[in-house]
Amino acid sequence: MWLWALLPICLAVFGTAGIWTVFAVAVTNGSVNLTDGVPYISQCGTYNPQSCLFAQICNICSALALWIVVIRFQQVRDYGDHGKANTASIVLGFIASVGISVIGNFQQSVLMGIHLLGAFLAFFLGLAYFWIQLFLTYRAQPSQDRCWVGPARATCCILCTVLVIAMSVLHNRGYPSEAAVCEWALVILFFCLFGLFAAEFRHIDCHHLTVQKQALRDDCSPASVETNGYVANALS
Repeated sequence: MWLWALLPICLAVFGTAGIWTVFAVAVTNGSVNLTDGVPYISQCGTYNPQSCLFAQICNICSALALWIVVIRFQQVRDYGDHGKANTASIVLGFIASVGISVIGNFQQSVLMGIHLLGAFLAFFLGLAYFWIQLFLTYRAQPSQDRCWVGPARATCCILCTVLVIAMSVLHNRGYPSEAAVCEWALVILFFCLFGLFAAEFRHIDCHHLTVQKQALRDDCSPASVETNGYVANALS
């Protein structure tokens, strides 16, 4: 099952290639003018036809990110960690993944308020998610790659925190081009953080259908066999 390691890699490669494709289309058809400064990613994807491409890319990235969040949560739980950190991670990861879809489907030129809400969910809650994952890197198994995954994840989280703060400050002080550079770097680092999950996912060796097993165990209990003869016949 080491092929699960390809999932976060696919997200990182697809997402990075996708946003740069949107940028290239926007520059080619003149939707953005580089002489005016570096555009925001959302600014590149707010006009047709690249707005449709941008929405699809965000939707696919959102689905892949949610898939990764759920698998990582289950992996940590299967290794015996049922703490609040793991629970908080899936909640934050789920909300941040939805935020990615909101960014793509509510362009800033149409509904700026909802678009900014999606950006807040994706960037700020997504950053909180990765900080929790850094904590779980040193707490949860497997630990074979902890010696390099931990420092790499810590470096990316620190850089992302600096970039989020810098982007917000520069945008509010009237430096949109510099803030856009921070946004591009931030998104690339986010994709790198997702890609690092490949180190943990390559240790996945099976799936556990725990809910189904529990249901069958209940159905096969003596009381169930006595009251439901067809259950015993079906399983014999």
